[in-house]
Amino acid sequence: MKLGAIEAGGTKFVCGIADENGSVLERVSFSTETPEITLQKVYDFFKDKGVEAIGVGSFGPIDPNPNSETYGYITKTPKKYWSDFNLIGELQKNLNVPLAFDTDVNGAALGEATWGAAKGLKNCLYLTVGTGIGGGALVSGKLVHGMLHPEMGHIIVKRHPEDIYEGKCPFHKDCFEGLASGPAIEERWGTKAYELPVDHKAWELEAYYIAQALVNYILIVSPEKIVLGGGVMKQLQLFPLIRKNIKEILNNYVQTKEILENIDEYIVSPKLGDNAGLLGGIALALKI
Repeated sequence: MKLGAIEAGGTKFVCGIADENGSVLERVSFSTETPEITLQKVYDFFKDKGVEAIGVGSFGPIDPNPNSETYGYITKTPKKYWSDFNLIGELQKNLNVPLAFDTDVNGAALGEATWGAAKGLKNCLYLTVGTGIGGGALVSGKLVHGMLHPEMGHIIVKRHPEDIYEGKCPFHKDCFEGLASGPAIEERWGTKAYELPVDHKAWELEAYYIAQALVNYILIVSPEKIVLGGGVMKQLQLFPLIRKNIKEILNNYVQTKEILENIDEYIVSPKLGDNAGLLGGIALALKI
């Protein structure tokens, strides 16, 4: 069985083919340009590949409600050329296979629960910290949707006492994404995140904000595993700082082994690595 996946990111698109066991057979990535240029590359990749279904995980906000008039749309995004774009409608014109559609982070959460770090669990959370911040959640075996879909990057966090940076988010300035995304780090410190030394003050602030957000998610969603992906989380020195902050903020309020004894195994990197989003698309396609 050959299944396709499209990880539609604001910075790059990743397309791939895998089997039903999550073994990646082919993979390609390219920069996100205008819809016309970008989607033509998608069509060229899948031409004559014989896939049976394709799962699409997209940057957002999106409309994932099949009963909505704007189902399949990327809605009000600051990403140039993509606001109010009918992604699924355009893909259906050129890809003659069933399409599944969700956020890229919901897809990644499902992928990690199917084959990765949260395998076998019915409740998990996937958070990506990179160009933007977004989160997907699996609760009781189902991806979370409602009025829209989770927008975990735009929650309000308490400002670090030493942080005077105004925030990068074009909508909210100093929301979680506005204070802790890759572009926020770069603008605050004047250099790319990956160019900062591991003992730089930036990581103390970053861990402070990520930990606050995770505490909120823990208290609201109660995930059995938290997976942290995205370019910023490749700075592995963040993990112990985040875990330490979480324990301090919770202050023994959540009395579980995951928090009190095994937090190193509770908050982890994606086991699927850079294929988390791609295999999330494959997992979505499996559900068609």
